[in-house]
Amino acid sequence: MKTQKLIPAVVLTLLALPVFAQSTTTELQRDVRQQQRIENGLKSGQLTTREASKLERQESHVSKVEAKAMKDGTVTPAEQNRIQTMQNKVGRNINAQKHDAQVGNPASASSQRMRADVQRNVNQEKRIQNGVESGALDPHEAARMQRTQSRLQRKQARVGRDGHVSAAEQHRVRRAEHRDSRRLFRQKHDAQHGA
Repeated sequence: MKTQKLIPAVVLTLLALPVFAQSTTTELQRDVRQQQRIENGLKSGQLTTREASKLERQESHVSKVEAKAMKDGTVTPAEQNRIQTMQNKVGRNINAQKHDAQVGNPASASSQRMRADVQRNVNQEKRIQNGVESGALDPHEAARMQRTQSRLQRKQARVGRDGHVSAAEQHRVRRAEHRDSRRLFRQKHDAQHGA
């Protein structure tokens, strides 16, 4: 009798994982594109370090909401709509900041440091996305990695909020990035599997 009840639950779980992976992958792809837009703005001088810092803080909030939505293994339509609305707002803010009167100096050490950190975010988001798509990350692991990514983005935002990223500040951020990268590697290569 217990076996008969268990089989439908297992089947439903297996059917839900591809839907989770699909919706999560879409959100992660959007995160990657937003981070690339910030990086390109820094590279072209359309964004100052301070503007990029503010945008990183907003991206951090989106990542935190994504992590919370992923935590239970399903992203409801309401959660997905909320995330899309937030991502749309950040996208508009990126566009507004890139096209305002402020101009950054892409050759400055501070801008280059911030750009390197944002590029690292792009790489981490891609790695999380690949883990979800391949099934190497289950929903709980993906949520944990997004939470970690959110904390890292907040740290980057704090470091650049004064418009300058010093070498010592970047060193502290890099240590956290390396730690998170190792954590992601372990999560992707452990015995748990997603879809």
